Amino acid sequence: MTTTDTSKETEIPAFDLSAGFGARRFGAVNWLGLWTLYLKEVRRFMKVVFQTVIAPVIQTLLFLIVFTQAFGAARPDVNGVPFIEFLAPGLIMMAVLTNAFTNSSSSLIIAKVQGSIVDVLMPPLSAFELTVALVAGAATRGIMVGLITATTCAVFMAFNGNPMRIEAFWAILYFSMAAAVIFASLGAIGGIWADKFDQLAAVSNFVITPLTFLSGTFYSIENLPEPFRTISHYNPVYYLIDGFRAGFTGVHEASAVTGVLVTLSLAGIFSAVAYMLLRIGYKIKD
Repeated sequence: MTTTDTSKETEIPAFDLSAGFGARRFGAVNWLGLWTLYLKEVRRFMKVVFQTVIAPVIQTLLFLIVFTQAFGAARPDVNGVPFIEFLAPGLIMMAVLTNAFTNSSSSLIIAKVQGSIVDVLMPPLSAFELTVALVAGAATRGIMVGLITATTCAVFMAFNGNPMRIEAFWAILYFSMAAAVIFASLGAIGGIWADKFDQLAAVSNFVITPLTFLSGTFYSIENLPEPFRTISHYNPVYYLIDGFRAGFTGVHEASAVTGVLVTLSLAGIFSAVAYMLLRIGYKIKD
């Protein structure tokens, strides 16, 4: 009697080596890897939230209190806008861009100094994905600090009889996002370039801080004498602050179209530079 074996053999698929070792198998973009690195950057500053988020908010509030109390009841209007309404948007924007710069620059320089930069370079992430994750993580901190700062300033202004108003929400949204992306990209460039904390501090102290303080944050550049008024128009931070402030007050010093074009160009240029540095592995793959 003949028996028939009806069992079916289970086929075990062989591992596909056609792509070669180290080849990407994620398609055009490794979305999971990009999202994971972004979350890492966000969780990094959220673990010390009092230092990275709350402290800048308190610092901005102190600026607002000191300047408003220094002028007292005789606070002058600036371009027809009450001084406190003129000052608050500039302080908010300053908090956005400084925190975006600090986050990406500190993340990279700490990783380089500690030798943990390899943890970022080893995963199958392209230079584009690294750039997007690092810049987006830093921009998130900048926007978060700006949002909390704006809320705090609005409460303070309401108690002082000058409720914060919004004239053009698109300008507030666009210029805050542009500032966050520009300075997050600058921070990435600085973090890649710097070999030690002293070099990064020099960039912050001698480039970022002067650009911020001399951009019309605390005053109108239209009141400056020549040639300082003309020179101020070459400061890119001026267009960020002026456009952002106009979103609250409705008053522009510079053309809104010029501000959008300048800031959009800078966001593209600095992001591209950060991408190229990561792509060639400048000072991070030695």
